[in-house]
Amino acid sequence: MYGDSDVIRHRASQLRDQGVEIRASADRLVASTESIGWTGRAADSLRERVRERATHLRVAAGRHDAAAGALEKHLAEVEALKDAIAHTERRAAALHADRPDDDIAAPPSGHRDWLDVELPGA
Repeated sequence: MYGDSDVIRHRASQLRDQGVEIRASADRLVASTESIGWTGRAADSLRERVRERATHLRVAAGRHDAAAGALEKHLAEVEALKDAIAHTERRAAALHADRPDDDIAAPPSGHRDWLDVELPGA
């Protein structure tokens, strides 16, 4: 079977969760740096560098979200194709039951070639 929906769904969920974790790590890093009682130019420089690094982490988190979205879009396309294959298979089985003399070249069950099958009377 093409495109295991559960695997794709699980991976998209993992990517979303990782994005949340990365974003939370960035927030904790900034918060812990801001709460240090250290003052002066070196402290200000450290805080600025940490804020910059946190920005990079948030960008990475956003990329995880985008990758999850792309996988979810792919999942929808996979599921639509699998539904179309199943629909054509059911129509072919019904047609064969009604007209057993009609010769339908049937691909293996679930195969993508079902998308190209032309059924008589359809």
